[in-house]
Amino acid sequence: MRLLSLIAPTLVLLLGLLLPRPAIAVLPAEVFAGGGYLVSQNERVILAQNPAGLLIPASTWKIATALMALEQLGPDFRYQTHFHLAGNRLYIKGFGDPGLVSEEVAAIAGQLADRGLREVGDLVLDDSFFQLEQPGPDGSGGSLRSYDAANDALAVNFNTIKIEVQADGRVISAEPQTPTLPIMQTMAADRPAGIHRLNVSQDRERSRRYSGELFKHLLAEQGIVVHGEIRAGLTPADAPLLYRHQSSRTLADTVREMLLYSNNFIANQLYLTCGAQTAGAPATWEKGRLGLEDFLDRIGLAPGSFIVAEGSGLSRANRISPASLGLVLERFRPYAELLPFWQGRLVKSGTLQGVYAYAGFFRRDRELDPFVVILNQPANTRDRALDLLEEQWLLIQATAGFKPDSGPGH
Repeated sequence: MRLLSLIAPTLVLLLGLLLPRPAIAVLPAEVFAGGGYLVSQNERVILAQNPAGLLIPASTWKIATALMALEQLGPDFRYQTHFHLAGNRLYIKGFGDPGLVSEEVAAIAGQLADRGLREVGDLVLDDSFFQLEQPGPDGSGGSLRSYDAANDALAVNFNTIKIEVQADGRVISAEPQTPTLPIMQTMAADRPAGIHRLNVSQDRERSRRYSGELFKHLLAEQGIVVHGEIRAGLTPADAPLLYRHQSSRTLADTVREMLLYSNNFIANQLYLTCGAQTAGAPATWEKGRLGLEDFLDRIGLAPGSFIVAEGSGLSRANRISPASLGLVLERFRPYAELLPFWQGRLVKSGTLQGVYAYAGFFRRDRELDPFVVILNQPANTRDRALDLLEEQWLLIQATAGFKPDSGPGH
């Protein structure tokens, strides 16, 4: 019975391929040279080609990571960051909050001031909740580009920094919410005049320095002086808890932002958090991988229909079949509105070199019909492929008497 419960969803979807349906021509060769696609309705496949192919999904993979986080942690989950005071040292213990941006740090500083904190010696950063085998996920190039930012338990601003190098050589913050910090001058070395967003995490000590400098500056704005140094360290077990901060963002908010901006950093923070929740702290890449594998097994994806390398879709080692991604979408229905709304569809895109994908939902009479297009081919024809699939889907709706839904509020 256990085996049957695991494979039943996959059987339902794949058997839909054998049921009678309108005769639909496959996508033309100039549009679809390689990959697979699938459209389903009421858990019955109505359009498909190569639905069992094991393909590189790029960032459509984020839907699987999002689903795991939403089901495992809950849409109302909020990340925490803890502040302990011991021996005149302020310990900041991070738990992987991907939303620890400048505005959030400023709010934290205000809360600490409200609790009477006026001065501290050292500022001690405790990022021990993550013990990663390598700084970035599989597929990360380790470049200064923001999409290669490494994951960390106590990173600020997604481990990226936005600076403006002015014509006279001065360096300032390029964001009004982020103060100009000493590290910005370091990051600006040999950069031409202009605005640059850079990944600070190639060097972990530099990442810690960035977090520490941001906290120190925003604490000072609230009248809290740091007299000592910024350093890494472990929070003593008996250190009194001064403040337990809960993120202003719910997990649903975080997932919506992650899907809209296709943020690799956020996706892997969720992936690592879920792995640690399942297997226990500290978070590791391996625990994240095993956690997502187990989750996809439990929701009924067929063995061999996916391969997990990391949580964002950045790795070309991630694989999934259109049929299995379709099953993920079926399960994602309660959270469908977290997907970006684009041209009347709820859709997540995915792009790597030679990989062009869409996954999401067409709308009909307030119902949602999942679609998957994964092209593993040199030419980016995914827009045309999706348009053609939608045209065929509309023909099917016309024969069935359904009307497409025009979107939210309509």
